[in-house]
Amino acid sequence: MDFDLVFEGGGAKGLAFVGALQAFERHGHKPRRVLGTSAGSITALLVAAGYDAAACLAAINERTADGRSRFASFLEVPEIDENTPVNKDLAFWLKTELDNPLIPNMIEPVMDKMVGGLLTKSLTRHLISLFSFGGWYGGSALLEYLHEKLDAGGRNLGDSTLKSFFEHTGRDLTVVASDVTGKDMLVLNHRTAPNLPTIWAVRMSMSCPFVWQEVVWQEGWGMYRGCEIAGHVVVDGGLLSNFPIKLFLSNDEEADEMMGKDSAQGNVIGLLLDDHTMVPGAENTERTDSAPGLLERSDLVALMMNRIMGMAETALSARDLSTIYTYQDMICKLPAGGYGLLEFDLTAERMAPILQAGEAAMEAHLKGRFLGQL
Repeated sequence: MDFDLVFEGGGAKGLAFVGALQAFERHGHKPRRVLGTSAGSITALLVAAGYDAAACLAAINERTADGRSRFASFLEVPEIDENTPVNKDLAFWLKTELDNPLIPNMIEPVMDKMVGGLLTKSLTRHLISLFSFGGWYGGSALLEYLHEKLDAGGRNLGDSTLKSFFEHTGRDLTVVASDVTGKDMLVLNHRTAPNLPTIWAVRMSMSCPFVWQEVVWQEGWGMYRGCEIAGHVVVDGGLLSNFPIKLFLSNDEEADEMMGKDSAQGNVIGLLLDDHTMVPGAENTERTDSAPGLLERSDLVALMMNRIMGMAETALSARDLSTIYTYQDMICKLPAGGYGLLEFDLTAERMAPILQAGEAAMEAHLKGRFLGQL
């Protein structure tokens, strides 16, 4: 059968999706429309671009030259210098301190060196990024990764817009983001934002508050549902709907306009990351630091960031509870307990249990679903 698939947001816990896709494909099922929020938008994008479970697993297993997971590179130190378009107060400070007429010429080179030195420090750049752009990490490595994956295998989709992506793949991709300026949920696809670059749609959906930098909608990206939103600040879709399965199942006109009318609404599987169910075998593996290098900077910074990550994770998981209850028969709950939101640098030993748990959960869901239809 063909199914519409919904991928919940959940950071590194999204590894469970790959295990679930392995079972899904083994039974001969195929994805039709795909919908994702936050980290779930990455899986939705790969599936829409024609990646099967094996190819997704290969992408997850990629390592950098230093042996770390490729996904861990998403947690990069932001690029910050005196030319960075930061907020007005910080921009004024950077520019005046680097050429301050009140500082005697004799000691100005010393001051310049001090300020320049601060900008080379990882901690300084992280803090500037957090306070000026709303995120501890930059997000450029994620964009590079998405562009690379969309160009791989002769796809040539790295520079695609949502409209051209649909025209080339025939696959209906939707990702969800949150418009902070307009206080609105953005449902991004070829109908609602045809000129939006595909990789930026996913980048916006992935902008977990306090973790990755916010995204400002650019004028060249066109309008959203016929409205001009250039300059609007956009963040993680999970703030408004981390598990947007209702978009596939609602009968209202607005949903039809955004998602397209569909006569087979029952063929939907929502892949939900269940933090309340521990991943079997996870307790026998060593948990990796969710923010590499953070603890080496200072205990105070580590404490602050752990609190921020905890709040962000709570915000992303506390939504859609009534929707989950209403459509529980269409939801495949994937065990994710014991894994962290930003635990990207996983060893093979640490990765195996959550993949296996996702695969087993999908097997059980499909079995129960088809037995229930007899």
